[in-house]
Amino acid sequence: MIDVKISILTDEELLHMLQTGSNQAFTVLYDRYWKKLYTAAANKLNNLEEAEDIVQQVFVSIWNRREELEIHSSFSSYLAVAVKYRVLKCLNARYKHKHFSDIAAESVLSELSDDSTQQWLEFHEVNQRLQFLVEALPEKCRLVYEMSRLEGRSHKDIASALELSEKTIEYYITKALKFIRTGLKTFFLTL
Repeated sequence: MIDVKISILTDEELLHMLQTGSNQAFTVLYDRYWKKLYTAAANKLNNLEEAEDIVQQVFVSIWNRREELEIHSSFSSYLAVAVKYRVLKCLNARYKHKHFSDIAAESVLSELSDDSTQQWLEFHEVNQRLQFLVEALPEKCRLVYEMSRLEGRSHKDIASALELSEKTIEYYITKALKFIRTGLKTFFLTL
């Protein structure tokens, strides 16, 4: 049974507990993000079993690397990129499987079986690019984005803290996301 107090902790606090081997912290993080990640993967893959496998693989990887896990962005962003990478890998494997003989496909898939180091390096590149794009935002826009996405604060809370309207906060976040998406889209095309 999960302690109610632990379920209200921030992702950062839970990650710190996870690094010390806390099963409860892992369970809370899993419960907090599983459905969102599963839905995103299922929408892209149109296959519920593959989507479930991908999300499970991401969480298994996090558990296995919990002691040396270093996340420099928000945990939700880290998870989203990890799932996106695995979805792309799955779609790529589907494409190759359709266009090669079964023997060639098995060869390709066996080469992809364990690439956690490569995945980590590519995630690190994406994360660096994301940080670069965030730093390139205009100051007020960057501040609002960081308060929303990195600190997890609500629009209302940010508006109150910065003495701005909620509509202005929405504008800044929309502007930031559009800028970041455009920058990352170009980056992903080169991977």
